[in-house]
Amino acid sequence: MKKDNIILIGMPTSGKSTVGVILAKILGYNFVDADIVIQEKEKRKLSEIIETEGVDGFIDIENRINSRIEAEKTVIATGGSVVYGKEAMDHYKNIGRVVYLKVDMEILTKRLKDVKQRGVVMKPGQSLISLYNERSTLYEKYADITIDEKNNTMEEVVAELLSVLK
Repeated sequence: MKKDNIILIGMPTSGKSTVGVILAKILGYNFVDADIVIQEKEKRKLSEIIETEGVDGFIDIENRINSRIEAEKTVIATGGSVVYGKEAMDHYKNIGRVVYLKVDMEILTKRLKDVKQRGVVMKPGQSLISLYNERSTLYEKYADITIDEKNNTMEEVVAELLSVLK
């Protein structure tokens, strides 16, 4: 298996899907949204899975499905909680380069209006800031490349990522 995939990780609203689609078009790669793969395999929406299975159950399902995604020359946009799955992240490290789209807490708060509707995986009573701090450590641990979005547009983020990938 060649390591010719690009795997995007980061918080919800960091632009993984948007950047992923643009990047795939520019590179002539395929594009896979891992959250949609989960919904297809489970035949239900992410929010329904979280509601029925709970956070830990969802993370188990997400880990199992992500660790089995096979791809070549593909940009894969993952769900924000994929980093909780060791098997999934080991798999992604084996099949490509992992890119962390880093977004500041302040920008994240502005972008993320409805946490529940968005299907953000949070433990009951967990705050967005504690989730951000918990995940940031994991994103940094697994990332081969980190792109700090600052206040950049998605196009600027894509341009920066392309220059780092070359």
